[in-house]
Amino acid sequence: MDNILITGGAGFIGANFVRHVRSNYPAANIVVLDLLTYAGSKANIEDVERITFVKGNICDQDLVCSLLHKYSIDTIVHFAAESHVDRSISAPDQFIDTNILGTYSLLKAAKEKWLDGTGEQEHRFHHVSTDEVFGSLGPHDPAFSETTPYAPNSPYSASKASSDHLVRSYHHTFGLQITTTNCSNNYGPYQFPEKLIPLFVINALHGRKLPIYGDGQNVRDWLYVEDHCRAIDLVLNKGQVGETYNVGGGEELPNLTVVEEICSGVDAIFAGNPELNQRFPDAPPARGGKCDSLKVYVEDRLGHDRRYAIDERKIHSELGYSPVNDFRNGFRKTLAWYIDNEQWWRGLMQN
Repeated sequence: MDNILITGGAGFIGANFVRHVRSNYPAANIVVLDLLTYAGSKANIEDVERITFVKGNICDQDLVCSLLHKYSIDTIVHFAAESHVDRSISAPDQFIDTNILGTYSLLKAAKEKWLDGTGEQEHRFHHVSTDEVFGSLGPHDPAFSETTPYAPNSPYSASKASSDHLVRSYHHTFGLQITTTNCSNNYGPYQFPEKLIPLFVINALHGRKLPIYGDGQNVRDWLYVEDHCRAIDLVLNKGQVGETYNVGGGEELPNLTVVEEICSGVDAIFAGNPELNQRFPDAPPARGGKCDSLKVYVEDRLGHDRRYAIDERKIHSELGYSPVNDFRNGFRKTLAWYIDNEQWWRGLMQN
């Protein structure tokens, strides 16, 4: 991992991984390729030293090829993706373009650079995917393992499933040295405020409603983003080429429980810091109330999978991965980050 290209490195998980690489591999040459769509921002990585940032589209194969050659790239970590299920329902075309065709473009460029020359170069193509490709679980079904059949239920998860299959095919057909991780729901610093946790934190700070889909009992496995970055690092260094590893946070929680944790966390942080009453006067605790009063139930969204759960015995037994942060600890750090970085999320909301 001397010369690494990180696609989507200005997005949420990608930016955290850029920071992880710089902290743990100070000599690494890091190139970030990001189109800077609504969910990506250079502000996410502007304080990271010694990175090369390129604004561009992963669908531009000529650009990707030029970067692989110019910077002697030996490792690609592929985060770039459209990832919001609601957006995939209302406007699926971009998901097909980015998640399928974009991944295909990267694979073709990687093959040209690493396999089609005079001699095969040592390399790694790591593909970051999602547990949503496995579909939905019943209350008592066993958790998703690496051998669970794919059964995507939304245009987003279908596009990611397609990209997983393309990556696998380039290993089995051409010998590309690939690994894949399928992760559960991430949360943490720099997450764009359309996802549940940052959206509801910001809504609570402004006294806005907290809309809960259906009965609020849809279950997700919650993974703190720094733990996810550690897992990817382990797979890059110790993972077996051609293999897939599921990455979870070990926290299987209903959405309603997560919302209640958000409400109690915001109430508690106001109680411990009266200065927040002036910064966020519309928040219920600034007016003597509770954030729980903002909860409302709304009609469930189309194709809303009931339960996800990760069986991570493979990555634990083979690579030694275990999440460091339980949900309570990870959310406490996440909430503190959003309170301390108001300028960051206000800037996004103004764009």
